[in-house]
Amino acid sequence: MHIVIMGCGRVGAALAQTLEQQGHTVAVIDQDPTAFRRLGSGFGGRRVTGVGFDQDTLREAGIEDAGAFAAVSSGDNSNIIAARVAREMFSIENVAARIYDPRRAEVYQRLGIPTVATVRWTADQMLRRLLPSGAEPLWRDPSGGVQLAEVHTTPSWIGHKISTLQEETGVRVAFLTRLGEAILPTSQTVLQEGDLVHVMMRTDEIAQVEEAFAQGPEEGGH
Repeated sequence: MHIVIMGCGRVGAALAQTLEQQGHTVAVIDQDPTAFRRLGSGFGGRRVTGVGFDQDTLREAGIEDAGAFAAVSSGDNSNIIAARVAREMFSIENVAARIYDPRRAEVYQRLGIPTVATVRWTADQMLRRLLPSGAEPLWRDPSGGVQLAEVHTTPSWIGHKISTLQEETGVRVAFLTRLGEAILPTSQTVLQEGDLVHVMMRTDEIAQVEEAFAQGPEEGGH
């Protein structure tokens, strides 16, 4: 898939590099040409200098062939305008905008533009770093034998496939929370920094699952 990203800050650059590693073609738009340094010399995608909601700039970035568009610049207004242009002018179905003001985010969600409210995501990340150990149960079946829980993972799992995590720990990953959004992983999904991992597991196996997640892929597992 071809993906266009507006904004080459830390989030935009990380998003571009990850998507390219996953085999997608990527174009990044930014008003400041020096921002593209964050992409590194190994980035093979397009670097387009310009305003991300300008139609000619979007065309130069390949929006007409794109399957998705992400607006992650530092400005809420720019992000939402660009997201609406991509959706309404170029009929891009997969569009997401980064919004700093959570009150605005709710309004834009109603307009059909998926938003990532950065404050909520940052709070989640801070909580996980302040309280890193243990599983946080989210749901239990009536018998109490099975539960859905968020389990802290050691950084050594980053870059490994979810399928490897499942094989080595014996659990089923139900979903991930990435940049504030829930995603259903496939066998090819790779764990990224900041991901929150939610797993289904037997209640009587919580301790050994936590230990396997904490040990990492080299040592832990079944």
